[in-house]
Amino acid sequence: MNRGQKRMRRQEITVSIVGSHEATPATAKLAQAVGRMVSGLGCVLVCGGLQGLMREACRGAKEAGGTTIGILPGNDKSDANDFVDIALPTTIGYSRNVIVAASADIVIALPGSYGTESEICYALVYGRPVIDLGGWKIKGMLKARGVPEAQRILKAWLEKIQ
Repeated sequence: MNRGQKRMRRQEITVSIVGSHEATPATAKLAQAVGRMVSGLGCVLVCGGLQGLMREACRGAKEAGGTTIGILPGNDKSDANDFVDIALPTTIGYSRNVIVAASADIVIALPGSYGTESEICYALVYGRPVIDLGGWKIKGMLKARGVPEAQRILKAWLEKIQ
């Protein structure tokens, strides 16, 4: 049985946010809104734990009173951005993308590049639903035209598993 198919309490639900290590004002605003939305629904936010959209998503989650977990590529917890509650150093570099994807019950993909694409693909390989907020052209993703639509998709998914 896929983790997404069994009944879980919301505080057990992990939502991985994947996206660029760089942020523009527009993508930062998007990431913060997604972080607030995830925490507002009572879920735990997981990400790569560093800067860029990871930091902005964590910022939004903390603004909403949520919990954040950063899966770090190196061996130093202090590398985590200021909004990570639980920093998990892996020492495995980009290979940590597998952990970011596999630790999620559901993934939200923001704009990004190759690292983000690898996380999306790993999530799909592991049978995790992936909500697309980054304009990705990858088969199997759940397309959302904005945060309100992503929230509707996430809420519907949460209702199915609870």
